[in-house]
This record gives sequence, C-alpha cells and structure tokens, in this order.
Amino acid sequence: MKKIIVFSSVFFGLSGLFAQNFSGNIEFKYATQKDTTHNIYIVKNKSVRLDQYGKKGNIEGSFLFDLAGNEVKFLNPKRKLWGFQKSETPQVIRGTCISTKGSDSKTISGIKCVDYTVKNTDENTTITYWIAESKYPFFAPLVKLWNRKDRQSIYFGQIKGLPEGSMPLLSEERQVSDNKLLTKLEVVKFVSTPPTDDVFAIPEGYTKFDQE
Repeated sequence: MKKIIVFSSVFFGLSGLFAQNFSGNIEFKYATQKDTTHNIYIVKNKSVRLDQYGKKGNIEGSFLFDLAGNEVKFLNPKRKLWGFQKSETPQVIRGTCISTKGSDSKTISGIKCVDYTVKNTDENTTITYWIAESKYPFFAPLVKLWNRKDRQSIYFGQIKGLPEGSMPLLSEERQVSDNKLLTKLEVVKFVSTPPTDDVFAIPEGYTKFDQE
C-alpha cells in the first residue's frame, strides 16, 4: 500500500508539472532601428504556429513548426502557397560569447523573469534576456529548428544551464561601445486558451510551392 501511495504522489506530481506547460497565444513585438513588427506564437504541445502581422493588421506570413518531426512549413496567405522551410546555414560567431546569470528579477505580463546577459566584445554586442524559467518547453527547440541568423536568436543559444522550459519575455541587443539599443523583443500579451488542431494544418485552397 505504501508503494502505491508513493507512486500515486509521483504520478500526480508529474501530471501537475506537465499540465503547467503553456498552451495558447503569445503576442510579442520585435523592434529594430528601422521598424517594429508584431507577431503571435500559437502553441499546443509540440506544434507551434507563428503569425507575422503587417502594419495594416493583416497576416503577411506564417510558419508552422512541428517540433516532434523537426519540420518547418511556411504559409503565404497573399498567394495562397505553402512549402517546406529550409534550414539556414548556421551563422559563424566571431570571438567568444560570455553568458552570465544576474541577480535581478523583473515581472513581465505577470510572470517573474530572471536576467541573463550574453556579451561578445569582438562583435561589439551585448544582449540582456529577461527569462521566464519554466512553462515554455517549445521555445528552445523552436529556436534551434528555425536556425535564424539574427543575433537575438544566435546568442540565446549560447546561454548555458538554462532550466527546461525557459523563454525570454524581454530581450535587448546593444552595442558594447556606446550602449546603443539595436533591437528589442518584448512579449506584450498571453492568451491561455488552447488552440484547435486545424490551426496547425495547411489551409484549404493552398498550393504547394516547389522550390526545386
């Protein structure tokens, strides 16, 4: 009887942990020196959709991430096309990235975040990430699968020892030489409503784009 009780405690403890993983929409904005874009992650288990919005509030393009199958598809709503997104060649980092965990915390959208900094003097770049250290196990695999060449993505991969489920809710890229702000990514809204499965399917009427 004692073993059953212990097993039940472990089982329901793990079930509670898994149940805490985020499912729903995450709205964020990405600002550069020239422009600001608005985007939404739609998350359910190992499926993620990224909608990228234009200035008029319309969806200009989307990506469908299958984290279980390590596959990325793109959607072009204007031309009603879809296709497989090829992984980019990994960006070569000059010099050495040094990552450090700070002692400060910040509450963003009601969630406590801890600061991590990645600095590379050879690239004259330092990025501070305010990271929520749980609930978002989709994020790190998505960044690795997408393999983007922007420094916000590349430097995130240089942080060592992050707990599983970590995701930055705010990050700022600056020049080391003068502290000039170059890019800023910020989560602005969470909607904890699980999406339906059809959100991650190719819309009806779309034609496959042949890249060969």
